Amino acid sequence: MLLGAGSDAEDVIQEAFVKGYRSLSRYRGASSFRSWLLAIVANETRNLHRSRSRRDGLALRMAAVSSGSAQVADGGVDAVLAGERRAALVRALRLLPVRDREVIVCRFFLDLSEDETVAMLGWPRGTVKSRTSRALAKLRDLLDREEVRSG
Repeated sequence: MLLGAGSDAEDVIQEAFVKGYRSLSRYRGASSFRSWLLAIVANETRNLHRSRSRRDGLALRMAAVSSGSAQVADGGVDAVLAGERRAALVRALRLLPVRDREVIVCRFFLDLSEDETVAMLGWPRGTVKSRTSRALAKLRDLLDREEVRSG
């Protein structure tokens, strides 16, 4: 699934293609066409996540108001916990330096191969390998620290 777009992945891709088509005149060839288009897809996915977060937050607030003190079913608890884990991951990612965040997004969110990441970022292979390793270590550390603070 595209950066967590889930069932909306097709809509994200379609919107990205439309935006790409409209922006073709701005493509300068500084990077590969694939990289340029993937950047548009990533932006559209971020837009989807922002709108989902707003919608989900509103739904949770409405549920809390309407249900009063009623207990949430186990499925609801699981959904909330999964949402909290996703939110913690996003917060930790935002704390990473930009280059670390870029390599993590390429390798694990866009699921690009090492070769594709090299091409997309324009970095040497060794840089992609070492930065991926260091970025993952930083991300783990940030998530561990957040877990200690919240736990």
